Amino acid sequence: MIHPSYSELIQAINNNAEDDDNTMMLNSRYSLVLATSKRARQLIAGAEPLVKGAAGKKPLSIAIDEFYQGKVKIVADTSAEEEAAVSAAGADAAVQDPVSGENQTEESVSETTEE
Repeated sequence: MIHPSYSELIQAINNNAEDDDNTMMLNSRYSLVLATSKRARQLIAGAEPLVKGAAGKKPLSIAIDEFYQGKVKIVADTSAEEEAAVSAAGADAAVQDPVSGENQTEESVSETTEE
């Protein structure tokens, strides 16, 4: 059996959430999977683990330990929802250029914003 279980982990995250800040309450396994995978990607990208004994563990195991021990909290981020909506639309999604009014692909939008 995997420890902690989904239900134990969700309960631990919800117990560590504070009412006065922006922390989110989890109510589904899907939300839990998204949160832990995002933290695991941060660890892969070079973020420092916040729990002891992380050496030799996989990033997802470290992320689960961090959430279970209350070292990491899930904060609502509206910009992430907007990014998800854009990425969910796909790479071929057209975005209208506010200056010329022409449709551009996502790739051309990122090229024009980098200049």
